[in-house]
Amino acid sequence: MLSITLPDGSVREVASGTTPADIAAAIGPGLAKAAIAARVDEGQGGELRDLSRPLTQDARLSLVTQKDEADALELARHDFAHVMAEAVQHLFPGTQITFGPATDDGFYYDFAPKDRPFTDEDLPAIEAEMRRIIAKNEPFTREVWSREQLIETWQKQGETFKAEWAAELPDGEELTIYRQGAWLDMCRGPHMPSTGRLDPNAFKLTRVSGAYWRGDQKNAMLSRVYGTGWLNKKQLDAHLTMLEEAAKRDHRKIGAEMDLFHLQSEAQGSVFWHPKGYILWRQMEAYMRRRLDAADYAEVKTPQLMDARQWEQSGHWGKYRENMFVVPDEIPNTEDEGAVISGDADMMALKPMNCPAHVLIFKQGIKSYRDLPIRMAEFGCCHRNEPHGALHGIMRVRQFTQDDAHIFVREDQLVEEVRKFCELLHSVYQDLGFTDYAVKLALRPEKRFGSDEMWDRSEQELREAVQASNLPQDIKDKFEELPGEGAFYAPKLEFHLTDAIGRTWQVGTIQSDRVLPDRLDASYVGEDGNRHRPVMLHRAILGTFERFIGILIEHHAGRFPLWLSPVQAVVATIVSDADDYAHEVAAKLRAAGIRVETDLRNEKINYKVREHSVAKVPNLLVVGKREAEEGKVALRRLGSQAQTFLTLEEAVQMLRDEARAPDLR
Repeated sequence: MLSITLPDGSVREVASGTTPADIAAAIGPGLAKAAIAARVDEGQGGELRDLSRPLTQDARLSLVTQKDEADALELARHDFAHVMAEAVQHLFPGTQITFGPATDDGFYYDFAPKDRPFTDEDLPAIEAEMRRIIAKNEPFTREVWSREQLIETWQKQGETFKAEWAAELPDGEELTIYRQGAWLDMCRGPHMPSTGRLDPNAFKLTRVSGAYWRGDQKNAMLSRVYGTGWLNKKQLDAHLTMLEEAAKRDHRKIGAEMDLFHLQSEAQGSVFWHPKGYILWRQMEAYMRRRLDAADYAEVKTPQLMDARQWEQSGHWGKYRENMFVVPDEIPNTEDEGAVISGDADMMALKPMNCPAHVLIFKQGIKSYRDLPIRMAEFGCCHRNEPHGALHGIMRVRQFTQDDAHIFVREDQLVEEVRKFCELLHSVYQDLGFTDYAVKLALRPEKRFGSDEMWDRSEQELREAVQASNLPQDIKDKFEELPGEGAFYAPKLEFHLTDAIGRTWQVGTIQSDRVLPDRLDASYVGEDGNRHRPVMLHRAILGTFERFIGILIEHHAGRFPLWLSPVQAVVATIVSDADDYAHEVAAKLRAAGIRVETDLRNEKINYKVREHSVAKVPNLLVVGKREAEEGKVALRRLGSQAQTFLTLEEAVQMLRDEARAPDLR
């Protein structure tokens, strides 16, 4: 007999082999009908399992229903992926299957079509076949197979990709397949009891793209079919509405409309900033520099290219080399064409992060306990070798600039410094128009440097700092921990922004690192006259300028706060008689610090209004013959049809006040 403890603390004695479905039925028919899976804790961490999987040990058991939304969504999306794969193989015989995971908002599956790549035109037929399979209400059943059985089955079915993968699975590991009717796939599970538990109106296939087998461009090209899946149609409709709004806000689209930047193949993953885009960048940089100056940070600048031995000593060479651009330290050869690589040169690398260089600055000269904390900031340009397929606009790039800083502290200063950082970050986010964010503590990963005692202490200090801070209580109430998500050298606090349409973005971070100072031999002289290791706090508020500006574009839909707008006002004429007055208006605005342009083209004023609205110009000052005679302007705000008539002096004073950066008000 097994002892099964339920969430209310009650204990049920059941025979070994009893399933969670049996226990649900014993509790009541309503729960038996509502249950879709079980969370089982056998003392080794909770695990989501099928309702039909027998219990073999004493355990804590909770039954999962659709009210447990996070678990229910993961199950539904996994089920939708299997149903989609079955539908594709019904419709396109000879198609091979590979992998089909759930994602944050849906699922995808990679296929090797027999005749031709799939296209978006195939999606309606696949959706219809998926609904037919859901209506059949086929049970999902789990079976344990041997590796040899898997290989033999896949080879017989002509599934060469699956056979290849099965051949690499480890001996002795429990290998499982899941069936729905006659169709099957290798899968760890779990799944809901049957296909009929899915809402046939709660999914939509969204697009088709290419994907290489196992992510290697040397391998076969597959067809990846994406879908979004939810628990009900209401959730799906809300998501599709959000996607529609997100498409309107796409930073690449708005960036082109506002002439901010462009990207091209000659510099994969690097941004070409246009004058207006770089104005936005400079405003952000100037704002952040003022905030750092006020918070007593010292700004530094460190080299782009550093010897590989430095990265070996820091630990990045072993843990991060595949993401680094490595450069041989060759002497240029002017006689031969093309690059010369002898194979004998020392290796260097473009820095993927700034931290080792900041330790080298810290180590110049003797540091005393009285010198700490030392807050060292850098708007550091870094390079990371991201795969071409992972690049996305300015959100994910290869060259980027961090608003990076490292704080070297004594042990007794750490909690206070993290507290101050949290409050600075909160103030910056408020200034930039983000009022909703979550704080998460990423805990030790499986592969890491340092002792368990060090990790225990570092994690607890970050918890204490959040609770000691003056962050709003609703932010503290949402605090959560992420097991296994920390860096290999340190736990970290992550700050996840929620934008105007409900999407979340992980941007700010602070990491408590006792490993790197030790590896790079950083020390200070303590009050006792002995050498001590500082703790190194790695911190950023924006993360990277490129990505944060992309987030700002989408959050504000290009309608930036006036202080950030690349063009804050345009003076547009109705008739050419007002050209001289338009220049006078622009000159006075420019003298007041307003970024202003004139539009004197021989076009109708409605045409000019539409064009500047598309370019997201926040203020249009319209002037004609009457305005010139009276010394006035007609002010039109972006998004409004109304006009306000002001004297030129009133308009200049009002825009000057509105255009001040929030930290200067």
